[in-house]
Amino acid sequence: MASGKTTCGKQLATKIDFKFIDLDDYIESREGMEVTRIFETKGEIYFRKIETYYLKELKRFDERIVVSVGGGTPCYGNNLQLLLNGTDDVVIYLKASVNELVQRLTIAKNDRPLVSHLKSSESLSEFVGKHLFERNNYYLQADTTIFVDNKTPRNVVREIIDVLF
Repeated sequence: MASGKTTCGKQLATKIDFKFIDLDDYIESREGMEVTRIFETKGEIYFRKIETYYLKELKRFDERIVVSVGGGTPCYGNNLQLLLNGTDDVVIYLKASVNELVQRLTIAKNDRPLVSHLKSSESLSEFVGKHLFERNNYYLQADTTIFVDNKTPRNVVREIIDVLF
């Protein structure tokens, strides 16, 4: 969350002339319901099942796409293997420090349901640190890691292009 996956993904897709798809947006369009509403009404287990289903659906697309997945996507079921085992797929981890993520989330906290209830910078920092710690083993299996602290999306996209081509 807040590492720049969607922002950089959109810019990357435009730059290399691919289609861009945000997995959460795709799920919302297919389910006819916002992700937060899916969590509220059907629960996380249901969401994680359909997340895998739609990820598999995207992998069958014939066109070339840049996909931005949620921060939890690689941590559930066999999603990480789905992401890593594609013939032409490249998985990139946009790595931000806890401090960087807290700064970014503080600015847009109200737009992020998972953290909007956290009142202090300390509680936000704890939340981010806990999630990064729990997910680190998954994230580090990406094909490439790009550090995003103090970088503009434009600079991050340049680094991604250098990795891809």
